[in-house]
Amino acid sequence: MLLCVPVLGVAVAVALAGCGGDTPSNAIKDAQMSAEMIAFNTQQDAWREQRRSGLLAPDGWASLTGLHWIGPGSHYLGSDTDNGIQLTVGPEHMGMLELDGEALRFVPEKGLALTLDGEPLAGATALRADDDPAGPSELGFDDGKGVATVIKRGERYALRVRHADAPTRTGFSGLDYWPADPDWQIDGAFVANPPGQTMEVANIIGTFEQVSNPGAIEFEREGVTYRIEALDEGGGELFLVFADRTSGHGSYGAGRFLYVPRPDADGRVTVDFNHAYNPPCAFTAFATCPLPPLENRLDLAITAGEKAYGH
Repeated sequence: MLLCVPVLGVAVAVALAGCGGDTPSNAIKDAQMSAEMIAFNTQQDAWREQRRSGLLAPDGWASLTGLHWIGPGSHYLGSDTDNGIQLTVGPEHMGMLELDGEALRFVPEKGLALTLDGEPLAGATALRADDDPAGPSELGFDDGKGVATVIKRGERYALRVRHADAPTRTGFSGLDYWPADPDWQIDGAFVANPPGQTMEVANIIGTFEQVSNPGAIEFEREGVTYRIEALDEGGGELFLVFADRTSGHGSYGAGRFLYVPRPDADGRVTVDFNHAYNPPCAFTAFATCPLPPLENRLDLAITAGEKAYGH
């Protein structure tokens, strides 16, 4: 005698069909769909946790405490009010930062324990900015809780400072999302641009940068075709900076970011808008985020991914 008891698995689902339920083929389909949804939700939860962990890492975007523009000449650096570059967190007197043309030099305060790229700093040293192929020098302070790096935006240099005790990190209020939805995993087509094409991208501080623009991704939603120009930062994915009808109405007003895989041999690419997320500027005033190009402002409400940060 077959007992109708709640158990898991496709095979049991077929057996249960004999208890007056769906036909075996429908039961199998339902079980398969359930397994697919479990796998989808598991993947989305893992991505969200990775997103949160990266944002709140000691060197994550939530740890920014300052963005200090560096003029030519010498500048004393530290948290005391008598410094030309005053930190919000850190030693009262950290040293002197010098900018001569494009050359950066740091002279540490005598007797202060600092590090450079993870190693003890013994004396005056040259500093790399983030446009250097080797990446920026990392000047560590407060026993590794604080890190200062130099960035270059346009023709200007700035000192970017992070600290594990940043109020934006310690007072983080959490991320909010639209419900994860497989319908927002959309198959798109990559439309290549001529080799070497670039796109001028503005950022939130008013400067512009020419960024590699290898092509665009076209996708359909409810019978309408949309197009997003893709940026190439040199990694294994393409970078999308876009705004949509939810920008300022549920999502961050200055747009969102999304990384997608590079297209396959047939030019197909999956765009998972569930992974759309806020730029760093949604969490801190000390970031220099790119803004969506006019071409990437979509007449579409993308009710998927990360919502505006409720700080």
